Amino acid sequence: MSVGEILSGVAGDGHRRPNPFAGGGLDRATHLRADRRWLDDRLSDPTSRVVPVWRERSLVSQTAGEVAAKADGLAYEPVLLPPAVAAPASEPPEEWIFLGLEGGQAGGRALFAAEVPGHAEASGEAGEGPPSDSPPEGAGEFLDLRGVGAMLGQGEGSLLAYARAIVTWSGRHRFCGTCGAPTRPEQGGHVRRCRDETCGAEHFPRTDPAIIVLVTDGDRCLLGRKDIWPEGVYSTLAGFVEPGESLSEAVVREVREESGIEVGSVRYRSSQPWPFPASLMLGFRAERVGGELTVARQELVDARWFERADFARRREIGLRLPGRVSISRRLIEDWLAG
Repeated sequence: MSVGEILSGVAGDGHRRPNPFAGGGLDRATHLRADRRWLDDRLSDPTSRVVPVWRERSLVSQTAGEVAAKADGLAYEPVLLPPAVAAPASEPPEEWIFLGLEGGQAGGRALFAAEVPGHAEASGEAGEGPPSDSPPEGAGEFLDLRGVGAMLGQGEGSLLAYARAIVTWSGRHRFCGTCGAPTRPEQGGHVRRCRDETCGAEHFPRTDPAIIVLVTDGDRCLLGRKDIWPEGVYSTLAGFVEPGESLSEAVVREVREESGIEVGSVRYRSSQPWPFPASLMLGFRAERVGGELTVARQELVDARWFERADFARRREIGLRLPGRVSISRRLIEDWLAG
């Protein structure tokens, strides 16, 4: 059977139960990105809000409620700043990036994302600490989205992931990759154009597709482990899609390279934005059709087959699952539930 024949047409279930960082409901209002007058009005509108990002961290505060109940009493919510509060501590407003309209409504308040530079520490090194004049005292703290993503509401996590990804991209493209000249933002910050008129190259946000797959063989599944992960954590196999490669080909290649296992019946399950810095995780399930487990040590420190029964006694055997913020956890739990 050819690689092109093994990708199933079965639809995924991500639309019914979005993964963390997806399912936000924000109206991105792409038709307004080129309207400079409208954007300028929203930048001075006190009802608009700014999502600050500092060194790829998001501004959040602890909260209570439904999310906290699901997260053992600990939950967070984004801290959104009025333009007048954000402006003194952030980059110039012309560098702010228009995210969209809140609530998916044409009349919703406008949301922007802004990079917040650090302030000079006593050591004299700039940018090492959070900005001294933002956020207002007690408003929250800048935390890594990977650590708090599972403790945010669905729409809130999606908003912060969007802001983190687009701000990171913009910050890494301040200079033209074609000629090296400075760039300027256009289209509400979603395009950066070279300021050198003889070049004029346009640069667009990129998203890197990566497959992540749960390989099954009857009543067991294959999980791998990297040496940088906490002790006992095993996860599904994953890797970037290479140029000129289809998704099914990437699944087959990555599984073979990392484990020596041959797979077929590749079925798409769901996807997840992964803004670290700019990936889209495409989740699959695939069945073993051959090969013997041979761990690629340059990729993994270990890989094992786990029986369904192993998950019921995972504390006893020292098995830890990926965090709930990852699509890997969902791929495993969906298989166990099926």
